[in-house]
Amino acid sequence: MTNRAYGQFCGIARALEMVGERWALLIVRDLLVSPKRYTDLRNGLPKIPTNILAARLRELERNGLVGRRVLPRPSGAVVYELTEHGYALEDVVLALGRWGAESLGEPRPDEIVTADSLVMALRSAFEPEAAAGARAGFELRVDEVVVHAWVDDGMLLAAEGTLPGADLAIEGGPGVVKALMAGEITPDGAVEAGLVKLAGNERLLARFAEFFRIHG
Repeated sequence: MTNRAYGQFCGIARALEMVGERWALLIVRDLLVSPKRYTDLRNGLPKIPTNILAARLRELERNGLVGRRVLPRPSGAVVYELTEHGYALEDVVLALGRWGAESLGEPRPDEIVTADSLVMALRSAFEPEAAAGARAGFELRVDEVVVHAWVDDGMLLAAEGTLPGADLAIEGGPGVVKALMAGEITPDGAVEAGLVKLAGNERLLARFAEFFRIHG
């Protein structure tokens, strides 16, 4: 438990004592994508002071949500990863992502997109029912960040990096991709206005907008 206690015998209060400090849930978000070295976490959260990152990791370890593991040689690097108790936060984080996406608006001048934040955005916006029976691979480039999403009969695999042989590669700014997922602009409208660049089966852009939805 952190030094900040709410003095209430309540599950929500206890959860906030464990992950309610600033940056804690963003660390969990990034570790839900994959285990990370300290430098990976620092690079993915460039605005977090190093002393705060170290403190949050200690708190998450103390609360049994994060553990450390030494990678096999020749790497030998230490990575942080979620414990089983930490992974139990996945549905909570995805639900928060869905809820928060409804209030995104336009990107602020100082806001960035990271590979982990984009992967989790796709996971939180995914509509399994809409993707039932579908099979398609998407590569998404937002600014300098590239991730991919493989959809297979209502299942989603999203990860950082390119997808060789993707059925459709999409390139657009964060505000455009968000507007497309939120239904604020139609796929045809985005193409006609030159807001996205496509490579591959362009008809799949409409399917992408169906598979990944921001409601609100």
